[in-house]
Amino acid sequence: MAQSVGSWAYRENVIIRDWVAAAWARLRHPRRPGIQRLPFDAVEFVIVDVETTGWSPREHRITEIGAVRLRGGQVQGEFTALVNPGQPVPDDIVALTGISNEMAAAAPPLCTVLPSFLEFARGGVLTAHNAPFDMAFLAAACAGCGLSWPAGPVLDTVAVARHVLADGEVPNCKLATLADFFGAQVRPRHRALADAQATAAVLTSLLGRLTAGGTATLAQFRRAQAKRRRAERRRGGGPSGPDRSGPGSRLPDTALPENALPGTAGPARAVPCAAEAGGGPVPGARLAR
Repeated sequence: MAQSVGSWAYRENVIIRDWVAAAWARLRHPRRPGIQRLPFDAVEFVIVDVETTGWSPREHRITEIGAVRLRGGQVQGEFTALVNPGQPVPDDIVALTGISNEMAAAAPPLCTVLPSFLEFARGGVLTAHNAPFDMAFLAAACAGCGLSWPAGPVLDTVAVARHVLADGEVPNCKLATLADFFGAQVRPRHRALADAQATAAVLTSLLGRLTAGGTATLAQFRRAQAKRRRAERRRGGGPSGPDRSGPGSRLPDTALPENALPGTAGPARAVPCAAEAGGGPVPGARLAR
């Protein structure tokens, strides 16, 4: 049974479960070759969610980071930290997230929190729901704090859901919709850790469907996505986009890191979460985020 301990640096702001086991796994991870060729169960995914003061990483700042480290469907560790954004939290964001200006003012600054998050995430595949939003804010934060963006692939659960789910299975790709569809125990509520936990449950179900359909590695998923995009270009169409309410429903005006997997970039549109036209779901998609 995982036990939680509070980091001395952030007191109640940071919770890390099974720290010793997770740290040992991270130390071993860089020596394991070909992360994108490993079966999904052998890959450590770091599912991250950020809450922010607004939509643009150029103008707005992070107020909270939450992350779950996942391997083989099992939680290896959790990270959560409130962040002082150095700017007021707008009233509508306070109402949405529950993060007040008083809470933010009492939190450590971003450049104090970010190194611990990067250490927690080291060696894992960064994953998020509507990854362009979260990754753009984190990449901008790294640049602003003089920290290097971590190497390695980035996975977007919206892209995976569009690849896996058949037309009509869900009305949209909102995190709340997918969490309900897959029966996630934690409901997303615009708080970073809760949303990361819900995304982790969605990811576990989506990876199960991918594996059942014969896609068992990130490299295979990359090739399948590329093949689908080529087919879309030949037909003159385009894939459906994500639909997510609250911070994250619009893609930011900052480019994603180049290590993002296919399917993580593009304009956000409020359309059904369906397999791209003519592509169909992956085999086994009905076997059962």
